[in-house]
Amino acid sequence: MSDSFEVISLPADMMQPASYGKKNNTWYTSPAGGGGSRSGTTGTVSGVGGWQSRPPAVPSLSRKASITEEAPPPGGGKPSSGRVIRIVNNHDHTVQCRVLLNLRTSQPFEEVLEDLGQVLKMNGAKRMFTVSGQEVRSFSQLRNEFADVDTFYLGTGSALVMAGGVTTSPVRRSRSRGPSTVVEEVSRQRRARSKSRPRALYAPDSEVVRVNDYSVVEVLREEPARVTIRGLRRSFYPPSHLPPVDNSPPEKKLQLEWVYGYRGTDTRKNLWVLPSGELLYYVAAVAILFDREENAQRHYIGHTEDIMCMEVHPSRELVASGQKAGRHRKAQPHVRIWSTETLLTLYVFGMTEFQMGVSALAFSQLNGGSYVLAVDSGREAILSVWQWQWGHLLGKVATMQEDLTGAAFHPLDDNLLITHGRGHLTFWNRRKDGFFERTDIIKPKSDLIYFQPSRTHVTSIQFEQDGDVVTADSDGFITVYSVDADGAYFVRMEFEAHNKGISSLVMLSEGTLLSGGEKDRKIAAWDSLQNYKRITDTKLPESVGGVRSIYPQRPGRNDGNIYVGTTRNNILEGSLQRRFNQVVFGHGRQLWGLAVHPDDEVFATAGHDKNIALWRRHKLLWTTQVGFECICIAFHPFGVALAAGSSEGHLLVLAADTGAAVATLRVCGSPLSCIGYNPTGEIVAMGSQNGSVYLFRVSRDGFSYKKSNKIRGTQPLMQLDWSSDSRFLQTVTQDYDLLFWDVKVLSSEKSPLVMKDVKWYTHNCTVGYMTSGQWNNRYYPLTTVVTTSSRSAAHDMLISGDAEGYLRLFRYPCTTAKAEYVEEKVYSSLVACARFLYNDQNVVTVGGTDAALMLWELVDE
Repeated sequence: MSDSFEVISLPADMMQPASYGKKNNTWYTSPAGGGGSRSGTTGTVSGVGGWQSRPPAVPSLSRKASITEEAPPPGGGKPSSGRVIRIVNNHDHTVQCRVLLNLRTSQPFEEVLEDLGQVLKMNGAKRMFTVSGQEVRSFSQLRNEFADVDTFYLGTGSALVMAGGVTTSPVRRSRSRGPSTVVEEVSRQRRARSKSRPRALYAPDSEVVRVNDYSVVEVLREEPARVTIRGLRRSFYPPSHLPPVDNSPPEKKLQLEWVYGYRGTDTRKNLWVLPSGELLYYVAAVAILFDREENAQRHYIGHTEDIMCMEVHPSRELVASGQKAGRHRKAQPHVRIWSTETLLTLYVFGMTEFQMGVSALAFSQLNGGSYVLAVDSGREAILSVWQWQWGHLLGKVATMQEDLTGAAFHPLDDNLLITHGRGHLTFWNRRKDGFFERTDIIKPKSDLIYFQPSRTHVTSIQFEQDGDVVTADSDGFITVYSVDADGAYFVRMEFEAHNKGISSLVMLSEGTLLSGGEKDRKIAAWDSLQNYKRITDTKLPESVGGVRSIYPQRPGRNDGNIYVGTTRNNILEGSLQRRFNQVVFGHGRQLWGLAVHPDDEVFATAGHDKNIALWRRHKLLWTTQVGFECICIAFHPFGVALAAGSSEGHLLVLAADTGAAVATLRVCGSPLSCIGYNPTGEIVAMGSQNGSVYLFRVSRDGFSYKKSNKIRGTQPLMQLDWSSDSRFLQTVTQDYDLLFWDVKVLSSEKSPLVMKDVKWYTHNCTVGYMTSGQWNNRYYPLTTVVTTSSRSAAHDMLISGDAEGYLRLFRYPCTTAKAEYVEEKVYSSLVACARFLYNDQNVVTVGGTDAALMLWELVDE
């Protein structure tokens, strides 16, 4: 709907034959509604571009006269460029409207039909028919062949439905220019009927298409925003009073302030302690240096994709980190060497050497850490050795191992490398010519036999002071390998240390070996000087998960205090003689639910690990374990309660101050993917994967809930917003269709034109006119899929996240493809949710599949 037509909605008693026309190349109309003199006002349009409307010159003019005044013929006053026609919904003849059609528009006829169908609450209008059933296929036919016909039907099929439900096929047009006799006969019948009573096609005023305050005439001055989302074209209509649009980037930029949690679900050997006492670990594409005493974090954000492995230099002042491969050239897998003091990148190498990513890293020991080994996570699992100060590749070899868990330099020989993984423990001797000699200690399976069929997955490796190799495997066994006088390796001893898999081994300086069990959650201490006699052990609580990584709190001291990273993304501190305390809490599985407090620096998260947590900036206030996996969460407008939707269709209500469970209600059998309170807090709406919207009444204190109504739908819903007057809802489906719902009449609102001037209490829906500039933006690929967006409280900024992990800050409204932005990237997969805190000074983001929760500060450029 653009410069193609103007909408004129009239009540039934005003729908009479129009007393206007053209004479001497000018348009005229009578000042009164009925017949009368033809010395009316002449209407003209100056114009380039869209329509322009003028107020009536005489306030006392009739409605019809004012319509002609405000909607003169388009196309610069050309007599054949515009005409008024009546369009009727072929499926519901009570829905009709008058439009002033611009026959010289550059818009294709098919798009005009689709836009006209939106006016009549039709989806996918493709055909136009005359009263007699003749199909109209072009503007030229409207201008010439059907110049005398003023009523047309719009439909989606090939047949015309007449009054009374009679279906007629389109009439084949004759070759002659004159109208067919069928048209004359039908027109005569209709004219005779109009003398006695109003025609049934004309609807009463209450049934005419609602356009809020514009019941007489509505002129669409602005072009609709047309964007392509996943290959489908969608149009969004601008409000009547559009605020000024500024395409310049915002004056603020995003600065990472805090990273919550720890990555223990899918990585190993990812926790260290630096000489400064800071904990070093990584989440997503960020390396975190956490000072417990100062409760402060520093971040290294040089990577563009998720960090897959990391190793600390023997000096403990440098770090090597490797990342996975991204989708773009700028996101190639590589290794970065950076300083823990300045957080500056010192060296980057391997930009074109790795295929899928870097799965393992290690520094050499004897030569001061001059060499770095790196393992490619590609199909061939290529092992390469680098002199990293110069970026020189010293040699590489294809290990051909599908699941290679780790690699290391032997502490007594910088040319001896060890790799381990599933069915794999191999020693590699690097010769001076760069070639490698391979010695398989645990041989991979062959076609006929299996060597050591049980302990096939070597998960961790350590070294004794004399150079013997200590390994742990997925069956809970610890094995010690020694070398004989001929240089052959043999099993010196082997014992069962845990019931199931061992995920971590740490050899302390005094000779004590610590082992951590992933399944049995036990940490055991063994004396390597007394033939690995068990010293003591302890067991972690079930809520924190199994052991992922162990590191001494003060390396070199024998005080027994350690840090433990767990499989549920927590970090604990303690010892085997005392209980462990939580240092870092993180959601253990996927994290999708995020809600911000209406008037405080507090936000809540709800994840698939059945945990709901409340945070105040850097501090965890409380966590509550619930009975269901949670997908979405919302704050009550007064901040007194939290409502969460589960993957099994339950509504969970908690007290916001304590986290105590208030109520658990069964809503439906499908996941509840979005939830929101209306502005007064009297109703909570939930969007489900079955496509329906469920409404619950809420008591004044926010703690009592009763099922009220259900509005049926068909497409899975993903996002939801309330209107400021609590009358309407807007939702986004899984296919990125924008749907509107009338809460008062409990039905879906099919005409987006009716909704274009509705004010929204929040704007968390990713599609719509006011946020259309984040789609098909000219500054990033057209295939970008926006997964989350949110408007600031001051209505001046828009935060947006996409499926490739980019976080962008726009000005609001964001309506054109030329909108510029500020961008950050710390996620590899999609950004699941992003929200402004109440004061617009911070943004909170969650990463969905990787459960990465981050707090950003908005600082001046």
